[in-house]
Amino acid sequence: MDNLLIVTTGGTIDKIYFDAKSDYQVGEPQIGGILEEYRVAFRFHVIPLLRKDSLFVTDADRQLLRATIAAQEESRVLVTHGTDSMVQTAEALAGIPGKTIVLTGALNPARFEGSDAVFNIGCAVGAVQSLPEGVYIAMNGRIWNPRKVRKNVEANRFEAMD
Repeated sequence: MDNLLIVTTGGTIDKIYFDAKSDYQVGEPQIGGILEEYRVAFRFHVIPLLRKDSLFVTDADRQLLRATIAAQEESRVLVTHGTDSMVQTAEALAGIPGKTIVLTGALNPARFEGSDAVFNIGCAVGAVQSLPEGVYIAMNGRIWNPRKVRKNVEANRFEAMD
């Protein structure tokens, strides 16, 4: 892989905590800085498309994401996304010809110590380089088929659907 397209939509991975407000808000995308810090050996292009908690991502947002990805020349695409509606967005991206798309996010903000963000991004980068055309989710150290996974809110992890 020579060039990776990254499209950011917000979610916990990009959340920042405002102590004075006792509130979380979606901030600037973190992935570009993370990849630069780890000196990756490929070029990447970041499109900061949305800054939303995934609970508020709409069907119109998903269509915008789909159109944005389809319009880019890169065949390898990583999407950062909130975990609550990641599966629905992955399903909306299915069938874009010539693209390998991997969605990832974090259960804790990237800026927090002990966050799973860097691990999930690394897993997603490896997946997007090695998987065939299609749409996948990279979370909790596994690569998931979006039609066979769900987020277990109580356990705070992704798991296979029964």
